[in-house]
Amino acid sequence: MTAGTESMALAFVAANTDDARDAQASLSARYGCVAAEDADVIVALGGDGYMLETLRAAIGAGKPIYGMNRGTVGFLMNAYDEEALAARIRRATSVTLHPLRMNATCRDGRQVEGLAINEVSLFRASAQAAKIRISVDGIERLAELVCDGVLVATPAGSTAYNLSAHGPIIPLGANVLALTPISAFRPRRWRGALLPHGATIRFETIRPEKRPINAVADVMEVHDVTCVEVHEDRDVSLTVLYDPEHNLEERVLMEQFAP
Repeated sequence: MTAGTESMALAFVAANTDDARDAQASLSARYGCVAAEDADVIVALGGDGYMLETLRAAIGAGKPIYGMNRGTVGFLMNAYDEEALAARIRRATSVTLHPLRMNATCRDGRQVEGLAINEVSLFRASAQAAKIRISVDGIERLAELVCDGVLVATPAGSTAYNLSAHGPIIPLGANVLALTPISAFRPRRWRGALLPHGATIRFETIRPEKRPINAVADVMEVHDVTCVEVHEDRDVSLTVLYDPEHNLEERVLMEQFAP
């Protein structure tokens, strides 16, 4: 698809809500709808969770995603408007996202791999606090973090769970990742770190038989992990389209000045 193209093949995909399904039906009737594999652009209708689901489904397809908010928060979405949709899409600015790749080893020996657009999180899975050893690029940085959990967030994901855990908001072009503890007990004053986007972060569970931990890559959960490695996968690129007056980079910047 290029600017000035007279026709544009659009695939409308929707979250399983009445608002999203109604929007899908209305837009499909107005603009036509093709299968996602035949589309120039995939239009996602829903909230942020559905945008993440759509992005994961688009990995490897090379299709740009244009989201319109039919959910609640809609941080990753454009405003919903049915008028002049093709013109809006042609005018849109593109943002390239690179997901995190998680490689988890479970206590039973299973190896599980997953991709996360927002964050990879580790959580305690029992009443006892988690104890986690953290290494970065093969160098031990924390011998023991006692906590409810810890996460690694991308810039795009830095305004989501990472922000709720008091992690930093990261501009999209900063080329860093956020390493953020969740309810850290020891070291009491450790608030996390900013790491180069090329870093490999390794988490090891201390005494997994007594203090089990689960790992989550966005929405994919892996139980009873003993070791989790996380790095940004630059071989995977996802293209998201935003209206120029309210693009994702501007939203991330605005969040840093929110009252």
